Amino acid sequence: MNTEPERKFGVVVVGVGRAGSVRMRDLRNPHPSSAFLNLIGFVSRRELGSIDGVQQISLEDALSSQQVEVAYICSESSSHEDYIRQFLNAGKHVLVEYPMTLSLAAAQELWELAEQKGKVLHEEHVELLMEEFAFLKKEVVGKDLLKGSLLFTAGPLEEERFGFPAFSGISRLTWLVSLFGELSLVSATLEERKEDQYMKMTVCLETEKKSPLSWIEEKGPGLKRNRYLSFHFKSGSLENVPNVGVNKNIFLKDQNIFVQKLLGQFSEKELAAEKKRILHCLGLAEEIQKYCCSRK
Repeated sequence: MNTEPERKFGVVVVGVGRAGSVRMRDLRNPHPSSAFLNLIGFVSRRELGSIDGVQQISLEDALSSQQVEVAYICSESSSHEDYIRQFLNAGKHVLVEYPMTLSLAAAQELWELAEQKGKVLHEEHVELLMEEFAFLKKEVVGKDLLKGSLLFTAGPLEEERFGFPAFSGISRLTWLVSLFGELSLVSATLEERKEDQYMKMTVCLETEKKSPLSWIEEKGPGLKRNRYLSFHFKSGSLENVPNVGVNKNIFLKDQNIFVQKLLGQFSEKELAAEKKRILHCLGLAEEIQKYCCSRK
């Protein structure tokens, strides 16, 4: 991306919550990847008119406009599948916040559609661009895992909008898969107290070498957003991540990756490996959901 852009891709941002607002900020600021992109407008269900000089446009106009070549899907997870399908069918490239869909079959179908249309379909994974993940990746290289656990706590989240906890928490699953390779499901339980807005999902996984990994998502009022991890190796243990610095511009780093894909700077091998990992994680999330629901 060191070259001067020969052309700019017109972008529309769909959904202007936290992620959408950050995306719009990055698109308007002078960054190397933003030089290849031109923010045309945003789409929202709310009547907002304009935000910082950027005009709101209708979904219909975004889909039909020749100027719009790229859609950033930053809406609630439950709406991702429909938006991706509409924009791909309209001949647009798509960047979508994770999870791209709430089922494996839908993700496979949309990837096939993107390939048929010759368009980039990119699922954001900013958790892989965090300083903590870079630290962990270095720490686990070449080590034999004996067992491990990852607990994530946070405030309540509406399942209707963000999907089953295995989908809304897929970034934690992506960490585990990226660190230890493909995983298989052993068992899963879901404890819920809807009147208290409380839930706890406990998942038992194992690596290809049969090492056990537990993943717990616990959400409810008063629970602070925190990640607790414990990995035991033959050569020692790792208990939580030290303070390894501030995560700067992780959405911008993700945009850089997306622009590289638009410019054809990713190899087929890299794209295939990423797609395989994303589909593996979505497949696991769906398996966990089915396992929990069958035991209700």
